[in-house]
Amino acid sequence: MNPSAVRRASRAAIVVFTLLVGSRGSEAQFGPTPVFGGAPPASWIADADAPGNAFGVFHFRRVLRLAAPPEHFVVHVSADNRYRFFVNGQQLSSGPQRSDLMHWRYETLDLGPHLRAGDNVLAALVWNWGPYRPVAQFSRRTAFLLQGDTDREAVANTGPEWKVLSNPGYAPIPVVGPATGGYYAAPPGESVDGARYPWGWEQATFSDDTWRPAAVGEGRAAERTQIRGTAVTGEARLWQLVPRSIPPMEEKVVRFATVRRVEGIAPSEAFFKGEGDLMVPAHTRATMLLDQSHLTNAYAVLETSGGAGSSVTLTYAEALKDAQGNKGNRNEIEGKTALGVKDVFRPGGGEHRLFQTLWFRTYRYVQVEIETADDPLRIHDLHGIFTAYPFEEKARFESDLPWIKDMWEMNWRVARLCAGETYFDTPYYEQLQYIGDTRIQALISMYLTGDDRLVRQAISHFDASRIPEGITASRYPSDLGQYIPTFSLIWVAMVHDYWMHRDDAAYVRSLLPGIRGVLGWYESHLDQTGLLGPMPWWNFVDWAKEWPVGIPPGAKDGHSTMITLQFAYALQRGAELEDALGMASEGARYRALAGKLTAAARAKAWDPSRHLFLDSPEAKLFSQQTNTMAVLVDAVPAAEQRALMERVLADHALVQSTYYYSFYVLEALRKAGLADRYIEQLAPWRAMMAMGLTTTAESPEPTRSDSHAWSAHPNYGLLATVLGIRPASAGFRSVRIAPSLGPLKRAEGRMPHPLGDIVVRLERSGDQGLRGEVTLPPGLSGVFEWNGRKWPLRPGRQQIGS
Repeated sequence: MNPSAVRRASRAAIVVFTLLVGSRGSEAQFGPTPVFGGAPPASWIADADAPGNAFGVFHFRRVLRLAAPPEHFVVHVSADNRYRFFVNGQQLSSGPQRSDLMHWRYETLDLGPHLRAGDNVLAALVWNWGPYRPVAQFSRRTAFLLQGDTDREAVANTGPEWKVLSNPGYAPIPVVGPATGGYYAAPPGESVDGARYPWGWEQATFSDDTWRPAAVGEGRAAERTQIRGTAVTGEARLWQLVPRSIPPMEEKVVRFATVRRVEGIAPSEAFFKGEGDLMVPAHTRATMLLDQSHLTNAYAVLETSGGAGSSVTLTYAEALKDAQGNKGNRNEIEGKTALGVKDVFRPGGGEHRLFQTLWFRTYRYVQVEIETADDPLRIHDLHGIFTAYPFEEKARFESDLPWIKDMWEMNWRVARLCAGETYFDTPYYEQLQYIGDTRIQALISMYLTGDDRLVRQAISHFDASRIPEGITASRYPSDLGQYIPTFSLIWVAMVHDYWMHRDDAAYVRSLLPGIRGVLGWYESHLDQTGLLGPMPWWNFVDWAKEWPVGIPPGAKDGHSTMITLQFAYALQRGAELEDALGMASEGARYRALAGKLTAAARAKAWDPSRHLFLDSPEAKLFSQQTNTMAVLVDAVPAAEQRALMERVLADHALVQSTYYYSFYVLEALRKAGLADRYIEQLAPWRAMMAMGLTTTAESPEPTRSDSHAWSAHPNYGLLATVLGIRPASAGFRSVRIAPSLGPLKRAEGRMPHPLGDIVVRLERSGDQGLRGEVTLPPGLSGVFEWNGRKWPLRPGRQQIGS
């Protein structure tokens, strides 16, 4: 999403960091009984002289002397805003998993394998972005916490035995001007002065004699904490601690593919392989343009020796831009420059100084600007450490059209880059989890990886974001509230998706109160016409150029056909959930109300001369979006849906859907019996590849972002529509495979199911015939459909032939 009109609100200073920890239901439990029984409580610690909400980077240390190395030594770690935790110089974790203050996450670690007899150093790098922190980052104040699991480990608890140093070598580099792309909500760049950095601080050989004891909340008991499975009463609870629910992020070294431009130096091929040094003489200015060959997320790593008084500036760009600000073909660099987030490293003259950014950067191109003073600079290495949620690609799709393989790779790459500790809309500009994006990303995750942990977390995040009026926030976690009510309707559909694909009835049932709140809020805005009246907040639907800031006609003043039908779309899904898990009477009421909405839309907004729905009875504008939704909710009889969708595709005078909303257009094609036209609708993705894009863009050119996973939905569609693999019943307890191959002569693929893999291999036989093979995992049965015929499917391998 690109909420260009929204700017970050100023944040009030928070100077108190009082904490008592209570349970969050079963989520706070480590086992069936309360944990940490009588272990002494730990204390949140901080630098006494540092404002709790200012930018700062802090080092915490504790030397722990042990007579013998323990087999196990379990501790629990958290911090505000972020931390990296080390034992004897080795990083063991980073976090905390991003969430809000009512669900502040902690990590459980076994330090045993990393401890030794004698002195051991427990160390934490903790930073607070302060006023520059990303919009997705909640915060109370800078603080760090470590608590032992039992009495034995409590010797390591954070308290006055820990020491702290505020690092004077760090400063933020705000992202401003053209680099923002119009709206920037991610972290700032970093300036690091190596001459002021406490090198080796995490090692046992480092002397911390000049460091001060960490502050322990002025010693008040209310500012101590014990992580427990039972409720604790007392004063205000500022961080409500709950355990980590997703795995650690993947990290691996990545190296640049090519040097596209260079001035002032001559780097060797060995240098970029990490096998040789780059020597930069004194009094030199040099520039290199490095090309990763594809977009990636990575921490930048720079290792240097010497170079007192020198600087190395890295500028990260998704794509280069010409003098007019246009990207053009992403592979072309002539006449183009890099604009974007910057980091500046000042080596300071020491030997083998290793810099790593606090946060990852998103880039294809990195411009490196080096300036030396009197001292030559030796650069030993410059590379990235790729990071993302550890999704494993388990699905595949192959066919006789070679370009589909390249598109699949492009879509999979952007799906990975837009998934970290939460889903992201764009990893470069915002790193925010929006409902509209996330519904599509969740389906991609379940179909391509089988991993639903990030999906479930996202659903819970949005449920937690609900305001007293009933609707969700548009994005969450977000310390700056933003409300797009139409996204609350998509959240209902997202819960329904999860219910259909995962047998998790108790969890879905827990979401019914939130769904009722959303649908009730919309119902209260209906007027006497049977359509929705004027709607508050930002009623975004799609970035159509004819719709100001993505809002269809009638949303502000009333009688939006599109949003009225979208309300019916959510009601129909809510009805199914109520029938199965809640109150059947409420399900019947939702179904009846949806029928009234579609009837009102037909009566008020159907244009018999155009055989299309108007976007609003008062606005003479027609769109693919509104007419697509009319098909999805059966506002036209089934017998008329095919003809309507053919008009939607053929009439280029209609407001056109962008990459995002084409997900719904393609779903409507399938519903109307036009799924065989799916492949031909992928021309925009072929155009993206022809423009040198290695990930899918936010919207058609000119686009702000080159990395939006809401545009990666064809990978879902290839499996769910072209191969036709979909749940036949809730919980995916049975499967329906109804392929629509279109122009393909051959198609085969694999999709992970909770019971195992579903494998489909198909080949055309003549004009209408089909033969192939379907393999279902143990415990799964279903039906195969082709040209009006049905074959029962059983677990195991079976032949299909017509």
